[in-house]
Amino acid sequence: MSAIQQTAIDQAAALVDDAQRICVLTGAGISTDSGIPDFRGPNGVWTKNPAAEKAANIQTYLRDRTARERAWQRYVDGGVWTDREPNDGHRALVRLEARGKLDTLITQNVDGLHARAGTTEGKLVEIHGTMAKAMCLSCEQRWPIGEVVERVRAGDIDPHCADCGGIIKTATISFGQSLVAADLERSELAANTCDLMIAVGTSLTVTPIAYVVPIAARNGAPVIILNAEPTPYDSIATVLVSAGISEALPQIVG
Repeated sequence: MSAIQQTAIDQAAALVDDAQRICVLTGAGISTDSGIPDFRGPNGVWTKNPAAEKAANIQTYLRDRTARERAWQRYVDGGVWTDREPNDGHRALVRLEARGKLDTLITQNVDGLHARAGTTEGKLVEIHGTMAKAMCLSCEQRWPIGEVVERVRAGDIDPHCADCGGIIKTATISFGQSLVAADLERSELAANTCDLMIAVGTSLTVTPIAYVVPIAARNGAPVIILNAEPTPYDSIATVLVSAGISEALPQIVG
């Protein structure tokens, strides 16, 4: 690590030490060290395969049975990273909570690794949902994802709700679906009231959740951005860190 980046890490750590009500926003970059590729980076899933991004649309899922079958088959084949484990970046944020400084952790990720690492439910906002559960798109009933995957393995390749007949999908927010209003309200409140904002591993291009960063800055909170690539909000950051997340974040949170 360069001396410049170590200086930035030390500056970020000092901001953490001084803060009492920290809001953290994480993106796909925090999970890459767990073996889960990001989406929009140079080697991202959607960078390499733009068609995959198009297919992640709720209208495609609803109208195309084949798309649904392929989506569920990925779970059966183990192609959705359900066996991955939290890394040092996830665990660092658990320690931040243990220090009594974490107000809210907002994640754009659907991999469930923050919860598995130990971040408590009351602190965590999974703004784009989670792959750990499945839900009926009609009656909104939910099940552990494993229960639905077992149905697929047993031959129900396009599972529907046994109660209402509605289409089932993972409890994630696809393109074209609205965010959960309560989750968005929690996120905006955290941004408005925090005394430090930390953005980790996110391109800050997915809106509206990326707006929590300028909201926090407008309310006087310092901003730390830890990301491999430039973001649209680098100009308002108090500290920019471009080191590896699993290496840098544990140092930053103390």
